[in-house]
Amino acid sequence: MPVAWATLKRNWLVMQRAYPWSYFIGTLAPGVFTVVLALLSYEAIGGGRVSAWFRDSSGTPDYLGYVTVGAAALMFTTRMVLWVAKAQITEQREGTLESQLLTPARRLPYLFGVAVQAFLTSLLELACLLGTALLLGVRLPAPDPYTLLVGVLAAFVAVVGLSIPVSAIMIAAGEAHVTQNTLFCLVGLVCGCTFPPALLPDPLAWVGELLPVTSALRVLRAASLHAAPLGQVTVDLLLCLGLGAAYVAVGLLILPYAERRAITRGASA
Repeated sequence: MPVAWATLKRNWLVMQRAYPWSYFIGTLAPGVFTVVLALLSYEAIGGGRVSAWFRDSSGTPDYLGYVTVGAAALMFTTRMVLWVAKAQITEQREGTLESQLLTPARRLPYLFGVAVQAFLTSLLELACLLGTALLLGVRLPAPDPYTLLVGVLAAFVAVVGLSIPVSAIMIAAGEAHVTQNTLFCLVGLVCGCTFPPALLPDPLAWVGELLPVTSALRVLRAASLHAAPLGQVTVDLLLCLGLGAAYVAVGLLILPYAERRAITRGASA
């Protein structure tokens, strides 16, 4: 816990003194554009109606609400991965990775501190996205507060878990942009952010089920669009948390090997 708190405090001070506005704009703009494009398509192409197929596949006739929640989840995933998965490669680029490896601090508390700071900053961006959606006329029903809270916490676990193996890949390969952008495209395509996964071929749908963002998104939509009680989303919650924990375990298992590879590559260079 002291490691997580120290990491959170350090990153918070750095953010206050040099706020990464490029990250803010880069993650907020796609979410806003997604909602705007959905609104234009819904009115101009769909005539303000959805098909019976969409209602059956998504479980809701509220297309704009469906897309808004999905865009918020994708933006949250993008923002958290940009902070958590890039934490180690940022240490490497700044020349502090070797010093970090010499400390007795474990990786999980360090990454947890980074994740909490990222989560707090993400709340502002989510508020901006949802505020923009409200200004555009999107109206979400009153959610079930307990299910929504638990869903947000499950999404936090899911995205942090997904970020740790990605972090290992980044420092082992010595690059970040191709890896993270591939992940963002994959999540946006197979996790049902803007359209029901039933539209995908079966192999891609199964890939989506292996990513914890998919089950977390189902919980968030059930809470925000249907005010579903906690008992109705238990299966998806357990699936999300189980997958998140599995990704954490795999990430922590391969991270030491990736760190050694990064140090060896840096020494040989």
